Amino acid sequence: MAPEVHVLGQSPITAHAFNGNRSQLAVSLNNTDVQIYSRNGAEWVPTETLSEHDKLITSIDWAPNSNRIVTASQDRNAYVWQETPDPETGKLVWKPTLVLLRINRAATQVRWSPNEDKFAVASGARAISICSFDDENNWWVSKHLKKPIRSTVLSVDWHPNNVLLAAGSADMKARVFSAYIKEVDQRPPPTVWGSKLPFNTVCGEYTSPSGGWVHAVGFSPSGDVLAFASHDSSITIVYPGGPAIYTIRMPLLPLVTLTWTAEDTIIAAGHDCRPLVFSGTSGGWQESGTLDDSKSGESSRSAIGGAGVGRLKAGAFATFRDADSRGQSSISGSSGSADTKLMTVHQNTITSVRAYEIRGDQVTKVSTTGVDGTLAIWDVNEVSALTARIGGMQVR
Repeated sequence: MAPEVHVLGQSPITAHAFNGNRSQLAVSLNNTDVQIYSRNGAEWVPTETLSEHDKLITSIDWAPNSNRIVTASQDRNAYVWQETPDPETGKLVWKPTLVLLRINRAATQVRWSPNEDKFAVASGARAISICSFDDENNWWVSKHLKKPIRSTVLSVDWHPNNVLLAAGSADMKARVFSAYIKEVDQRPPPTVWGSKLPFNTVCGEYTSPSGGWVHAVGFSPSGDVLAFASHDSSITIVYPGGPAIYTIRMPLLPLVTLTWTAEDTIIAAGHDCRPLVFSGTSGGWQESGTLDDSKSGESSRSAIGGAGVGRLKAGAFATFRDADSRGQSSISGSSGSADTKLMTVHQNTITSVRAYEIRGDQVTKVSTTGVDGTLAIWDVNEVSALTARIGGMQVR
């Protein structure tokens, strides 16, 4: 079955997040605003714009239960947005609340904790801000995780116990920290990561296999396994209770985002423009295939093309448009711009993959967005083999 594909614009999609019932979507179209889309039948229609940041928004997260949006930006700020009634009209409008991050470099990623009572903001200031709400002053305050981070933090992910936090950074390390805040958290039960967990305790530190930046980190649904993807075109799965570490090296372009769909399955994507599926257990891991085969790519592109700009899409117009928006150019004497189209749904780097539909304890659908301005929703069970490429995989 072909994925559900929506072209939201010609601009890159820096980040995206859905609300709890998946009826609304928040995206950053590589600018300073958050665009809210609402589902209207088979289409996504823009309804609201959230404007408060003055530099590029780098990350968005939407809390499914409290219905709050948190945004982080290169302007070194974060805001928590909540729907409140307008005093004049009574209509619900999004109002921002300031977050005191206390950082002097850009914020790179933000994620709500599972209980939605705090969130983590990664940054270029070699620190992670753990933010909680201060009722007395009506704003969000932060505590910093600093040691032993030596460079920009690129990604964060929360453990299900609401206390542990995984972080991947440009110092080529993936780490697991304790983000325990006495005023907010209850004492967590012991886990495979440890039992005594005061704030800023390093519960695990793992190095990228060949010294690449760690672009993405993620805990398994149980929290007992950690996965991270590095710029050396590898993905590493860590079992601290084993202990066992499995690294899959790939003859592909690097992965920059990942998500767990089950305790034994990971979906990751990046510069190769297609979501890859990895599966395994504590006995070993391997690449299972991809959610994007050439047939789904062709059918999705033909559907997009049918709703395009009509007669203006042919000839010289297409050549100049692709050169301007995507940096693509036709080879002289070729049949136009068709030779520059990739055999994938996404025509450029996938920047984010997130869980879309969850049934029980299994993720059944995931969503991806990318530099091509496209949103795609995939069925995780529609896996196609990568037989031509598996020969180059190395598992260590």
